[in-house]
Amino acid sequence: MDLLFGNYLLTINAWAALAVLLLLQVLVVDVSALRAKHVPGTPVEANHDNFLFRATRAVANINETIAIYIVVVLFCVFSGANADYTGYLSWAYVGARAAYACCYYFDLRLWRSVCFGVSLLSLSALLVVGLLA
Repeated sequence: MDLLFGNYLLTINAWAALAVLLLLQVLVVDVSALRAKHVPGTPVEANHDNFLFRATRAVANINETIAIYIVVVLFCVFSGANADYTGYLSWAYVGARAAYACCYYFDLRLWRSVCFGVSLLSLSALLVVGLLA
């Protein structure tokens, strides 16, 4: 594995954690929809007082940034960027996305925005690390 990915094991572990996070978020939405007896295929009412809406938005929001994350990390790896910085920033992104989901579930709007900002800063820093390689 070292031959294929070099020193990027920290980043690969962050990808695994992100996969677990995505799976958990989808399960939260599915269980919430079942408990709310939501009819599949119908829109979820846009209401922040509704947990199902907040859980659905948390999944939708991570889907808005995950492609950027994947592309930027691949750019870092292929450009030979510092593996430690790439790994730490990957974990910062994953941690911020996990905290963001929790803030969305508990309707902590200010903290949710802070976590979103941290995830964007992590993405921006990953891009800079890749560009500086």
